Amino acid sequence: MSQNKAQLENWCYLACLLEATAQKPGNVHPGVSFPDLTYVDFLRSARAIAPLLPQSEPGRVAETILNCITATRDVSASNSNLGMVLLLAPLLAVPTEQTISEGIDSVLEGLSVADARLVYEAIRVACPGGLGETETQDISDEPTGTLREAMALAAERDAVAREYASGFQITLQTAVPALQEFWNQSSDWETAVIRLQLQLMADCPDTLIARKCGSAEANEAARRARETLQAEDFESGLQELDHWLRETGNRRNPGTTADLIVAALFVALRDGFIKPPAPATIREKVPPPFQAELSSLIHEG
Repeated sequence: MSQNKAQLENWCYLACLLEATAQKPGNVHPGVSFPDLTYVDFLRSARAIAPLLPQSEPGRVAETILNCITATRDVSASNSNLGMVLLLAPLLAVPTEQTISEGIDSVLEGLSVADARLVYEAIRVACPGGLGETETQDISDEPTGTLREAMALAAERDAVAREYASGFQITLQTAVPALQEFWNQSSDWETAVIRLQLQLMADCPDTLIARKCGSAEANEAARRARETLQAEDFESGLQELDHWLRETGNRRNPGTTADLIVAALFVALRDGFIKPPAPATIREKVPPPFQAELSSLIHEG
C-alpha cells in the first residue's frame, strides 16, 4: 500500500473511532448501547471499512460504498455506518494533490446512473432504520438519474443526501470550521467532538430524528443542543440533553449528526485543519473490555 493510501486508511479509522468513542448525548458510545447496536459494532465496522475507503476514486465511488457496506454486514448485524460510508467515499475520491474543497464538486459531478444503482443496492444491504415509506419505495426502484440527482431528490429529508446535492456544504462550511475552533480551544479531543455535535444539531436539525419523530421534535432537539452549548454549567447541560434524547429509547438518536461528524473529522485530519490526537489519549477513553477491538492504526502517525 502506498504511503498516501496508508495515511488515508489511518485518517478514516481515526475519524470513525473518535466519533464513536466520544460520549456524545443520545448516541452509542463505550458507556451506552442500543438494543440492536453497540460500541463494539462501531469499532468492528471502522476496522472493516478503513482499508476499503482509500480504494475510492473517480469512477469507483459507488463500488467502494457497496464494498464497505458488504464488509460491514460481515462484522455487524445492524446498520452501523451507512451514512458515514456514503459521506466518506466521495471525500476519499478527491485526488490527494487537491484539498477536499477544491476537488469534491468534480467527484460528485462524475457520478452516474450506474453509481446510483450500486448505492441503491448498498442501502438495501444495510437495511437502515428510520426510512420512510417513500424512501423505502425509492430504493426498491431502478434509478433513472445519476447518483447526485437521486440524492438531490432526497436532500430535503436527509442531510447526507443534501451533502451530495450541495457539494458538502454542511461539512465544509459549518462542521470543519467549528471543529477546528473547538479543537484549538480545548486540550481534550473528546470535548471538541461533543461541542461539534451540539453545534451541528443546533445549526442543522438532525434529519434522522425528523424522519423518526417529526420535524418539530428535531427542532426541539436543535433548541436544546443550542442551549447546552451556551450553558454556564456545561456538564449538567450535557446530562440533561442526554436524558431527554434517550427518553424514548433510540428514537431521538442524532445519528445523521454523527455521520457528519465523521466526515468533518476526516476532512480536518486529511487537509491539516487539526492534528491527530496522541494514541494514548484515545486509548485512555476506551474501557478495557473494548481494547482488544481497537485497530493498530491508532499507533501510526
